[in-house]
Amino acid sequence: MADWSDGYWWSNDGLRLHYRDYAGDASRPPILCIPGLTRNARDFEGVAARLAGDWRLICVDLRGRGESAYAKDPMTYVPLTYLQDLEALIAELKLERFILFGTSLGGIMTMLLTMAGNARIVAALLNDIGPELEPRGIEHIRSYVGRPQNWPTWLHAARAIAEAQADRYPDWKLDEWLVYAKRLGKLTQSGRIAFDYDMRIAEPFKLPGGEAGFDMWPAFRALKGRPTLLLRGELSDLLSAESAGRMRAEHPELTLVTVPRIGHAPTLDEPEAAAAIDALLKKARAPRKPSAAPAAS
Repeated sequence: MADWSDGYWWSNDGLRLHYRDYAGDASRPPILCIPGLTRNARDFEGVAARLAGDWRLICVDLRGRGESAYAKDPMTYVPLTYLQDLEALIAELKLERFILFGTSLGGIMTMLLTMAGNARIVAALLNDIGPELEPRGIEHIRSYVGRPQNWPTWLHAARAIAEAQADRYPDWKLDEWLVYAKRLGKLTQSGRIAFDYDMRIAEPFKLPGGEAGFDMWPAFRALKGRPTLLLRGELSDLLSAESAGRMRAEHPELTLVTVPRIGHAPTLDEPEAAAAIDALLKKARAPRKPSAAPAAS
């Protein structure tokens, strides 16, 4: 497992937020990693272990997750507030050009960050997310997010999560479910295992339109002109093959890779995902082609 240092920054409304900082080659643009709705910085442990040293990875805990503070007002658990939080981090770390890795909600934030200033984005990974979300997948998320559960041991937690999410990762063995449980969960003060997020993140998400609340296609189009990787789980119920195909048609520099036998969302540890990420980072290191000179008058 790669070493990291803990970093902290402050939100505009006074929350102390956390990120993991994996050191890497300072001559390369850092990779800002943004997790999904109920996830945290540990989601990127696998990819960080593989890339750290060559690349700096900054893996965030969004407000209400992991080691970041819980919000006083649950209605701040929305993309526009997360955007303000992330912009504060980018300013704090003085990140001028960077790569974005975004899983699910993190992919929505990737698109919004790009729309807010695409000249600073070197390349982007959208992990099983796009401008259009399938109603079936949204309803599935709404059915479990914010529902507190706890277990006496990590093994109990892994087995329970495996039973609930077997359709997402049908080929996983117990050791893989244990790794996954330790990324999702935490050991509480009572000595039991529980999910590592504020259950109140469900409140705005369960409102109509709470998954994004606005047209995301303009945000997606902001990614044009830079290398973009779209990973889609073959069994995903949130990103359809049709939506992924439209995204590829609209974005000439987008590479679409389908991860077989995986639902929402790939862990980024799969061989297909790792190879695609390596190809994306190779493009990110290549010199950018100069813009065409204007024609002489």
